[in-house]
Parts: sequence; structure tokens; C-alpha cells
Amino acid sequence: MDLFPDEEPPPLPRVDRSAPLAERMRPRTLDEFVGQEALIAPGRPLREAIEHDRLRSIILWGPPGTGKTTLARVIATVTRAHFVMFSAVLSGIKEIREVMADAEQARRRSGRRTILFIDEIHRFNRAQQDAFLPRVESGDIVLIGATTENPSFEVNSALLSRSKVYVLQPLGPDAIVAILRRALEDSDRGLGELHVTATDEGLNGIARYANGDARVALNMIEMAAGAANGRPLDAALIADLAQNRALLYDKSGEEHYNLISALHKSMRNSDPDASVYWLARMLEAGEDPMYVARRLVRFASEDIGNADPRALTVAVAAKDALHFIGMPEGNTALAQAAIYMATAPKSNAVYRAYGAAADAARNEVAEPVPLHLRNAPTKLMKSLDYGKDYRYAHDEAEGVAADMECLPPAHRSRRFYEPVNRGLEIEIGKRLQELRKRRKPSG
Repeated sequence: MDLFPDEEPPPLPRVDRSAPLAERMRPRTLDEFVGQEALIAPGRPLREAIEHDRLRSIILWGPPGTGKTTLARVIATVTRAHFVMFSAVLSGIKEIREVMADAEQARRRSGRRTILFIDEIHRFNRAQQDAFLPRVESGDIVLIGATTENPSFEVNSALLSRSKVYVLQPLGPDAIVAILRRALEDSDRGLGELHVTATDEGLNGIARYANGDARVALNMIEMAAGAANGRPLDAALIADLAQNRALLYDKSGEEHYNLISALHKSMRNSDPDASVYWLARMLEAGEDPMYVARRLVRFASEDIGNADPRALTVAVAAKDALHFIGMPEGNTALAQAAIYMATAPKSNAVYRAYGAAADAARNEVAEPVPLHLRNAPTKLMKSLDYGKDYRYAHDEAEGVAADMECLPPAHRSRRFYEPVNRGLEIEIGKRLQELRKRRKPSG
């Protein structure tokens, strides 16, 4: 299609046959994109903005291999603006400032905009990102930032508010297979001249191994084609090459928090199958097992509490077992604990009780400890009525001094702990109800 009424599309770049297959097969036009139809299908707003050269500052957010850099390169081929590409890993803020100064001069001289693409923009700190703001606000540059990290946490809020965020999704197996077939058939850029054949099972195996990353898939099929020696790329060959699948996981990134959230919520919802699955996803991807153990201990108190007090014992025992035998043998101790947590009766009464008490402690008047609850190791303290009227519970008939208040006056009607009607807390609730009936009203 004609991108601009009075201009021919720019020529496509020449193919460097020495480059890796993933680089050679990188889409050169929007029509060659596979798997991001929600963003760049014909008629979609982002595609319209690119094709009509009306692009404004954007953030491209998605996992590796989903097309962020490729999309920026396509924009570079179709835009009439001056296009500059930087990597936050390789470039410093000095170079960026020089480009922005040049952009300001270019706009003043000819009115021509500069599109500045920053790959891995999250690697610039907040202060460095601030340097972009004046030129973005003035319109001298259109910023395209690419990131694998959640922009909410990694991109300066002022910069984020001036940009449109587009989320690129991991490629599904069908999209990966389509990309692989194109690579096998393309004699100019791909593997067509090698006449390599592949079974459906082999291509699907690569798609599973790639885990949504087109770059990984193309690297894999290039390696498989080199090792095939005339053999079809079948499931057995791919399995031999794959060995250990690379799981999508970054222990310091968003996926870390997504997976621990999935584990926690699956256990909370009493789903042992989902719980052990998310646990395995974390451990097999290399998560610190002691981090998982700490989360299980926290869960035992936060979501089970006194509905099953043994849960805390199980969680701590799993932590100790992990410390004692290490990994990978310790994975079953963590799995046992996770399954126990998932199947245990649930109560957040302890969690709510502490939250309410902490809120009162932080935000309300800190009343002094009642005199009868204070210790009185000296004569002076006794003369000041420390410990006066204290009643020793073990001397009482039921082991409880029912009419002795232990809260300060302002809180005597407060009930911080309210057990739920599940698990052992059923019995605890009955006991509390009886105790509270026996207490005399304050006043």
C-alpha cells in the first residue's frame, strides 16, 4: 500500500546471509508481523498512526521475542521523521542528550521530528529518564521505549503519563509454528535453499520449547537444521537438542511476582493441583527455594492461622528440611507443605486481628498499661499501685479471672480477634464465646 500519497515505500534492507536466522527473518513490514494482530492488524490505531506518520510517544511492553525492537525498526523504515535507535545497555545519558539537542535544532530548522527509540528503557534510572521530558513535551522528539518490565514500576510516572503503553503478548504455539514454516520455505532470508523438512510434531516441539519467544524458536530451528544431516526435524530430534527447556522467569522482575501470587492464591482457594504446578514453575525456573519456604510460612499464619495451627509447623518443618538436605531433594518438602496448605481449612482471622490491632496502635491514643497489669519489683512501684488488684489466672476456678480487664479503658469493648467457622477455629470460637459471656461489662 502507499504509505504516503506522494512517496514510494522505502526499499527493504539487503539480507546479510551471515547473520543469525532470527535476525534475517525479522519482519520488515507490518504485514509480515505474526502474533500481534490486536495491535497492528489493518485498521488498528497503532498501525494507522505508523502508516500515516502520526505516531506519538509510546512504550512497548512485553516479554523477549515478541517484536518490540522489530516494530521499532519497521517504524524506522516508514516514517519521514529522523529515526535514532539506542540501547539503554550500551548508551549513556550523554549520548542521549546530544541526540535531543540535535533534535531540537532539526525541528527549528526544518520542522522535522526525531523519533528516538530506547531499547530496554527500564535500565535508565528515574533521574536519567527525566532528561527526556523537556524534549518530549516540546514535541522535538517522539519517544519509543521498549521494556520487558512493568512500566508502572520501571518508567518515570511523568514520562509514562505522556506516552501510550502498548502490551505485546507472548506468541502462541500457532504463531510460532507459522514463523518457523516461513523460515523453512524462504530461500532468500531463511532455510529454503537447504531443503530442510520438518514434521508437525517437531515444529510444535520447538514452539513449546520457545515459550512464546520467536527469537528462541528461530535459533532452535537453525540449530536443528544444522544437526539434521538430511533427517526430518521430528519430535525426537528436537527433544535431543532441547534438553532443558528455558522457562520464562526473572527472579527480580514481574514474572517472579506473578508466579508467587498465583501460588498464594491457588493455596488460598484450596486447589492443591494448581498450587503444586505454580510451585514447580518457580522451582524449575531457578527461584530461590528459601524464598518459597518463607512465603509458605507466611501463608500458614496469614491464610490458615488457628483454623489448623499445624500448618505453621508443617511450613517451618519444610523450611528446615530444605535447609538440611538442599535442592533438588528439598523440592518435595516444599511440595508437601504447599499441598497441605492448599487442603487445610482457611482462616484469615489472625491476619485481620493483627491488622486491626496494629491500626489501633499506630493511629489511636497510646494509653498507658493498666496498673494491675504492671510488674512491681520494687517498693516504690508497689506504693504507686503497680500490680494492685492483679489476679493470677491459675488460682481461679476456671483458670480465668473473668472480671479482670486486660485492655486499656478506651479499648475495653474492642474485639480484634474473631475466629471463623472453619477448622479448629470452630472450637476456638465456642470457647471465646463462653469466655466473653462470663466477663463482666466494663464501667
